[in-house]
Amino acid sequence: MDNSMQVRVMTAFPKKGMSEEEVLDELEKRLNEDLTFDSGKILGSMCTYPHPLAQKIISLYIDRNLGDPGLHVGSRKIEEETVQMLGDLLHLNKAYGNIVSGGTEANILAVRAFRNIADVENPELILPESAHFSFLKASEMLKVKLVWAELNEDYSVNVRDVESKITDNTIGIVGIAGTTGLGVVDDIPALSDLAQDYGLPLHVDAAFGGFVIPFAKALGYDLPDFDFKLKGVQSITIDPHKMGMAPIPAGGIIFRKKKFIDAISVPAPYLAGGKVFQATITGTRPGANALAVWALLKHLGFEGYKKIVKEAMELSRWFAEQIKTLDGAYLIREPMLNVVSFGTKELEKVEKELKRKGWGISAHRGYIRIVMMPHVKKEHLEEFLRDLREVLRDL
Repeated sequence: MDNSMQVRVMTAFPKKGMSEEEVLDELEKRLNEDLTFDSGKILGSMCTYPHPLAQKIISLYIDRNLGDPGLHVGSRKIEEETVQMLGDLLHLNKAYGNIVSGGTEANILAVRAFRNIADVENPELILPESAHFSFLKASEMLKVKLVWAELNEDYSVNVRDVESKITDNTIGIVGIAGTTGLGVVDDIPALSDLAQDYGLPLHVDAAFGGFVIPFAKALGYDLPDFDFKLKGVQSITIDPHKMGMAPIPAGGIIFRKKKFIDAISVPAPYLAGGKVFQATITGTRPGANALAVWALLKHLGFEGYKKIVKEAMELSRWFAEQIKTLDGAYLIREPMLNVVSFGTKELEKVEKELKRKGWGISAHRGYIRIVMMPHVKKEHLEEFLRDLREVLRDL
């Protein structure tokens, strides 16, 4: 049987069902190609293996749909409590928002709110060159022009360049608290001042940093303020499915004022709750994921998350020092959060050889990024360093 015929057979709608055991056996075989978090080989992801309590919550409440709060009243109340707890973590007394599918949806919702409130004919959003690709999606979907601001030598956004690009069409400014590539935290206080001076809303993409910076600051790490403590900040993206250890997907969008939620809410009149308004992009939403976030916040608390972040930050500093000792590798910059990125000569060849050895890494940005997530242990990094030394030696 040729390959095309085999594919057609495998993807045809089954005429007869398989037994549960047969289905599970086939899945097990097919998924052998996947890397798993518990293998210790995934070093380039900002997601991690969900906390055991979160797994229990998913199995218990998998049927809950936050898209129909009239049916799942308790689930909706718990989502509201979760949003308030995240708001409190981010220094906001009264928070508005939702647990959503991830940072991409959260960023799109923020841009949509800014656009709808600004109501200008040719809307523009100013954001750093280091911003996440989700803003490209937001631009295309919402017809908002992206105006890219330059980066400083330390890879933080150049605030003066941001200011130079403000026009009458500007609907808002974006700052990053934990860039995807390097874990850099922009000068959010300066961006906040700028936003206030020009009467513009500031959105902070803290999808990664939101569950790192509050705890790292409590541990004594010198990091800039990034949250609602700063008056110019009007919205924040924070992802519990990253360092929050919640099941995938579980993102968060938090707004300072109700007007932002109102600006993106649409009626969903046929639902059991009666006159329901939805602000999220998705209609049907997995309630179990939001319940899992609530459970983890209650179970781990600030001290529990501080312990997780302490281990990750210490490991990142140790790993950065190890990279400095290698011949043929160099740090891109000193780590701010628990992200360490390094470059090498013949980077593509190094990436290829490391992947051949089974490591889940990427060099698409011009460097290799290692993220010290809770599933990454020192022994995994020691093994990685052994393989990296070998690859560098053979160049």
